[in-house]
Amino acid sequence: MRSNGQPRADDWVNHVIRIRDTQDQVAFAELFRHFAPRVKAFLMRSGADPSLAEECAQEVMATLWHKAHMFDPTRATVATWVFTIARNRKIDALRKQKRPEPEDLPWGPEAEPDQEDILSLQEETRALGQALAELPEKQRELIERAYFGDLSHSEIAAETGLPLGTIKSRIRLALDRLRHTMK
Repeated sequence: MRSNGQPRADDWVNHVIRIRDTQDQVAFAELFRHFAPRVKAFLMRSGADPSLAEECAQEVMATLWHKAHMFDPTRATVATWVFTIARNRKIDALRKQKRPEPEDLPWGPEAEPDQEDILSLQEETRALGQALAELPEKQRELIERAYFGDLSHSEIAAETGLPLGTIKSRIRLALDRLRHTMK
């Protein structure tokens, strides 16, 4: 403990270990009191409305409880781990908000596209397929999972076992190559 009564970073690690090993509710309550308001404030500063921030903060803390076994103190501090979970939860929540609800989708026949638009779209599709085929296999696989499989970077990391930073780097490099090729 520090002189201000706040646990040090290594004390938070001990809290997570107690949650992992014995489902210690006191340790969880202390982590919750410390991190939940900070997570909510962080999410609101990054543009989330108060209700979304509150919901995400609750989910983050529930994740901490259920997935304490996944925390690795050699890779990150507890604070870094918690705020990474928060950031990913916010991204997931925003993605869900942007998906149209069935009642928002148009019903009935849509106007037929012009033949010129069809040919242009077919050419773009062909060019994109060729550009994707020319990507290195590791980059292409991650692009396909992210954009065709609709997986978040965190979900890809969980499926592949690759570090999140590697996934982000490969996707960024692949998108740069695609942009250059499609100009």
